[in-house]
Amino acid sequence: MAFLQVDKVLIRGISACVPSKVEENKLAYNQRGGDYQSFFNTTGISRRRIATDEVCASDLCYAAAEKLLEDLKWSKDSVDALVFVTQTPDYLSIPATSIILQNRLGLSSDCLAFDIALGCSGWVYGLSVLSAMMQGGTIKRALLLSGETATKFCSPDDKSSYPLFGDAGAVTALEYDSSTESKLCFDLKSDGSGYEAIIIEDGGYRHKFSKESLTMASFGEGIDRRKVDLSLDGMSVFSFGISKAPKVVNSLIEHFNLSKDEIDLYTFHQANLFLNEKIRKKLCLPAEKVLYSLNDFGNTSSASIPLTLLFQKREALQNEHLRHIGCGFGVGLSWGAVYFETDSIVAPPLIEL
Repeated sequence: MAFLQVDKVLIRGISACVPSKVEENKLAYNQRGGDYQSFFNTTGISRRRIATDEVCASDLCYAAAEKLLEDLKWSKDSVDALVFVTQTPDYLSIPATSIILQNRLGLSSDCLAFDIALGCSGWVYGLSVLSAMMQGGTIKRALLLSGETATKFCSPDDKSSYPLFGDAGAVTALEYDSSTESKLCFDLKSDGSGYEAIIIEDGGYRHKFSKESLTMASFGEGIDRRKVDLSLDGMSVFSFGISKAPKVVNSLIEHFNLSKDEIDLYTFHQANLFLNEKIRKKLCLPAEKVLYSLNDFGNTSSASIPLTLLFQKREALQNEHLRHIGCGFGVGLSWGAVYFETDSIVAPPLIEL
């Protein structure tokens, strides 16, 4: 069992940035010959934010990080670590985008930085890695950047994937505090036997890019894509999510002796409304405790949990002590849940780029 408890590390702030361009799904979906109302009833996604060709996930996270550092009043020299979670880096493999962000943000060369290549579970996994590094007390302040420009790897002619995804970046500020009794608790899992359920077949080193990679193929009415576009097996992903997400949340609660009723907010990866509501009902959670940002942003991958928190509960984050459970699940396949607390943290308004 991959349980982990981290002591003495607090979340001090959360910020997020989305592109200013809004694409309405009613128009986008109907243009592809689909039934928008049926799509909306299942997914709950009305619109999404779309990054221009010039904007990368790192640009969205950079803007969010600059604002968060300013509002926290943290000296840039005081940031000891930066972790960037993404599957849309600036470059294919070299160099790591986190190193570029360290320089762009003006952080010290004493700041460690590295990338984590995870999607839907990425914020939970990234939080576990970074906080675990900090609990020894030598890393005092750190930034977890999580972002995706997923619309860039979806075929615009594929109604099974393109209308689901939106672009966003988020930043979570962490600080070591020897006096706190607060803790972060994790349960992390993976199953690579399902790796083909969400995949881009060509362009890596297993299947290198070739001219055939750009050949458009049809997989049904309104589902046309190339081998460099995302392939999504919706039924497999649904079965995976409905099975694994409730189990990992219950496992976390049981192992760490948490009270389900005492949790103030549950924030799940924003997959689709029908799936997420099934998860909520299996866990017997009241609707008012489960947050959504699907209607306005769609599936924003590793940014979805912090973006949803900020979008729906910014005022509460700034003024209240809150107990949270977050759960991410998807590509890999990988999934995990985290218990954490926030206490009047810094939460700037949502940034548009």
